[in-house]
Amino acid sequence: MSLARSAATKINWTKLTTALQMKQETTSALLAFRKRFDETQRQLAQLEEHKTEVDFAHYRSVLKNKAVVDKLEAAVKAVKIVPYDLAGQVKVIDAFEAKAMEKAKQTADQVEADLVDLRDALKNIEAARPAEQLTMDDVAKVFPEFEKEVLEAIQKGEWYTPGYDEKFGSLSVL
Repeated sequence: MSLARSAATKINWTKLTTALQMKQETTSALLAFRKRFDETQRQLAQLEEHKTEVDFAHYRSVLKNKAVVDKLEAAVKAVKIVPYDLAGQVKVIDAFEAKAMEKAKQTADQVEADLVDLRDALKNIEAARPAEQLTMDDVAKVFPEFEKEVLEAIQKGEWYTPGYDEKFGSLSVL
């Protein structure tokens, strides 16, 4: 059994697609790859079952022109199967895998940083006082410009908040 076949049989496809919580497009691409791989494995198994030897003696007995059979036999014997060098393709795949792993690590680090920020924000929200308990002094501490705007409006005698009617509707009776 080749190395690729033995490695492929060790892959737990169900765990790979569920436990890693991949995006939908990644999962579908992985499942499509698995389907192509299984189909190729099935075709390879079928081809390996077929007999590949040609019975030239049978053809010599059937055909009148023995020279044609001799030429074909010589041509078949002259065929040398040359192994295909996959080193270049393996290097490309390894480079792609390295980039994918690096990107996955960066994504994982970013997600961890986001989770820390979200946990801190959640702690702040849980520890915050309800809005009903806030005073103007509390708001002024956080937003000092708000206090300045309110004081300016009071000095000018403005008791209207811009945008209030558009957002909440007018309650004045005309």
